[in-house]
Amino acid sequence: MKIYLTDQKKNFERHLNDLRPKSVMEYDKNRLTKNISIIEIETDRIDFQTLFDYEIFPANIMTHLTEWKSKNREMTVGDIIVQQVYIPPTRIFSQKIVFGVRISEIIDEPTKKGFSYETLDGHVEKGISTFTLEQTNKKTVFKILTYSEPGNILTRLLGPIFSRPCQKYSTEQALKNVKRQIEKSTKAQQRI
Repeated sequence: MKIYLTDQKKNFERHLNDLRPKSVMEYDKNRLTKNISIIEIETDRIDFQTLFDYEIFPANIMTHLTEWKSKNREMTVGDIIVQQVYIPPTRIFSQKIVFGVRISEIIDEPTKKGFSYETLDGHVEKGISTFTLEQTNKKTVFKILTYSEPGNILTRLLGPIFSRPCQKYSTEQALKNVKRQIEKSTKAQQRI
C-alpha cells in the first residue's frame, strides 16, 4: 500500500511493474469473514465485457490498470491489477491509496462466468474476492463473494469505524455500477 496526494494514473505502468514480484498475502480462508453481495440484472443477454474489463467499481471510488489491458490481450491467471482507491470516494481532495491484486481463477461455465483475485502484500485487506455473472432460473445476477480481513494493523484498528463501512459502500456501488452498465449495453444492442 502506498498513499499519495496526487492521482497516480499516469504512473500505473510503473506501479504494475513494482507489484509483479509481490506475493499473495497469506491467509486461511476458514478464518476470514465471508460476505456475499448480489444484484439482479434485467437482461436476457449478458455482456461479459464490463466484467472482464474490470469496469466494476465507479471511477469516483477506484481507478485501475489491468495487466491484460496493458499487454493488449485477454485476462489470464496470474495477471496483476493495480488499484487506486480514493479516500474519501472522490477524485479531488482525496488520498490516493495504491495496491494490487493477482488473478487466481477464471470461471468459464455455461451459466456462470467471472474471476477471482487475491490480495498482494501491502493491500489494505487480506483475502480473496470472486466476481461472477450468473444465469439462474431465467434470472441474471451479478455476485461478489469475498473472504477477507484487515491486511495490516491500521485497517484492523480502524475496521469497525472506517474500513468496514467503506468496504460495504464500495461493494454496493459496484453492484449498482455493473447492473447499470450491463442493462445499458443490452438496451443499446437491442436497438441495433
